[in-house]
Amino acid sequence: MCHLRFTASLSAIGTPIGCLLSGYVMDTFGRKKALIVTQIPTIIGWITIACASSVGWIYAGRVLTGFGSGMVGAPARVYTSEVTQPHLRGMLCALASTGISLGVLIQYTLGAVTTWKILSGISIIVPVLALILMLLMPETPNYLVSKQKPEKALKSLAKLRGSNYNLQREVNQLQAFAAKTNSGNKKKLTFRETVQALVHPSCLKPFAILTIYFMMYQFSGVNTITFYAVEIFRDSGTTMDKYTCTILLGVVRLIFTILGAILLRRCGRRPLTFVSGIGCGLTMVGLGVYLYFKRQWEMATPPIEPTATWFPVACIFIFIMACTVGFLIVPWVMIGELYPMKVRGLIGGLTTCMAHSFVFAVVKTYPLLTHVLERHGTFILYGCFSFVGTIFFYLCLPETKGKTLQEIEDYFSGRTKTLKKSKANGGNGAGVESDGQQLLEAKPQLLTVEKNKLLP
Repeated sequence: MCHLRFTASLSAIGTPIGCLLSGYVMDTFGRKKALIVTQIPTIIGWITIACASSVGWIYAGRVLTGFGSGMVGAPARVYTSEVTQPHLRGMLCALASTGISLGVLIQYTLGAVTTWKILSGISIIVPVLALILMLLMPETPNYLVSKQKPEKALKSLAKLRGSNYNLQREVNQLQAFAAKTNSGNKKKLTFRETVQALVHPSCLKPFAILTIYFMMYQFSGVNTITFYAVEIFRDSGTTMDKYTCTILLGVVRLIFTILGAILLRRCGRRPLTFVSGIGCGLTMVGLGVYLYFKRQWEMATPPIEPTATWFPVACIFIFIMACTVGFLIVPWVMIGELYPMKVRGLIGGLTTCMAHSFVFAVVKTYPLLTHVLERHGTFILYGCFSFVGTIFFYLCLPETKGKTLQEIEDYFSGRTKTLKKSKANGGNGAGVESDGQQLLEAKPQLLTVEKNKLLP
């Protein structure tokens, strides 16, 4: 069991390192090249596991796959945010989470019917396909404009938007914003300039919000359920087959990730976050209370047969539903939304590093917590984290639904206190109003930004 737990957490060791490296690669070589490079360690890692002749090679392969998954996190979200229009950005960024849920389901299903070597061999297919497909995609217009390559930005937009779109206008607006924020500098930032950009409010405020978001999200217990699903089902006393429950858990997660991606466009980031926080808190506390009574029944003389064994299973499934529609999607989408263009790659990589560090902390502390607090106390603690997190999100989390990347950056930097609502949500963050034709200039409608109560 100790070997299994150590192997389960090994991928989380390489992940933070990959996250940190991805930020440098993304800002130095571009989003597209970063996404291509990230597939290489993942491919090597799965090959290593599939061909492993000893447990040491399995450990090495797990670290490499974790390193690769860490490298791909931030570039995937940043790339999607920079190539999509504001009204589609949330839903399309959420597709990354949908892909993760699909991958979890496939791993659960194949893991129940095949060997780990065959499963590892099949897993090689995904990063290979991703590498090939990414070669066909253009670089993001935002990055090209920041490197003073407007002609290439036009070509990129033509591939992304189509020939009938008002391409020049969007590039002009990207250039104007780059000039205003001094992010359109071809030279690489010095160390001092990088530090100054990282400690600027436009970067520091969203970093603090997302770091706390990821901490609260991870300590709600989501990855404990994911990593130790079979063990938890067994100890809950359910009469259902534990592997069947695990596969059904993957199906539910996939369905609600898709639902969350759709709702993200309609409802926004804050409402889905509140649903997750309250839902996760209630279900974890409920599961903890049931496990407490189950322990009392087992210690009774004579032992009492556990009743309502469906209840812990229901708690776990409802927990996954609640967690998936908000916690599993919103912070990852916001990585590509909240940060300034100048250091978006670097701080995005640092944020994903923090996120995966919390994953490692949760997975490694779970056995310790169950030893100190027992299993019921651990789940009640996770529920309390969710409730506390919900209060923080209500006070501090901004709503970015329908806002351009430039509007969000202006807000966090303090340049504006209001947001302009474009006539149509066009562009990839430039606030373009036309969609294939030049529109008459319209007086913008001013919307008051919802002030975060704990931010200056």
